[in-house]
Amino acid sequence: MRTIEEVRNFFEADVYATGTTGIWIEDARPGYAKVTLDLDARHMNAAGRVMGAVYYTMADFAFAVANNYETESGITVTLSSQINFLGAAKGKKLIAEAKVLKDGRNTSFYQIDVSDELGTQIAAVSSNGFHIIM
Repeated sequence: MRTIEEVRNFFEADVYATGTTGIWIEDARPGYAKVTLDLDARHMNAAGRVMGAVYYTMADFAFAVANNYETESGITVTLSSQINFLGAAKGKKLIAEAKVLKDGRNTSFYQIDVSDELGTQIAAVSSNGFHIIM
């Protein structure tokens, strides 16, 4: 079983999510991940709202962390994903939680919910993963 520090160290290689965007891994275990992001000016669009791609990046990263908690036998990549925007962030922090609904031999299916710290649900994402055996 990996520690949270080992998971964070592994995912530091995802420079876009962790470095450019600033997403932080709060919790991770097989089939589950919770990531957070403190919003700032770099996350806003021209209208002063959070860019939709920020919500998707958070969901995709949470999906990756949950799917790849243990990587000894291979990695899982996104096969398909759908995002439904439900509202706008009202707070200053975003939270994405990925939960496995099915994890099979070749594929996985997750539900990822994105909300702010005030409890406003912002997006619902469903993602299929493909397991690549190494």
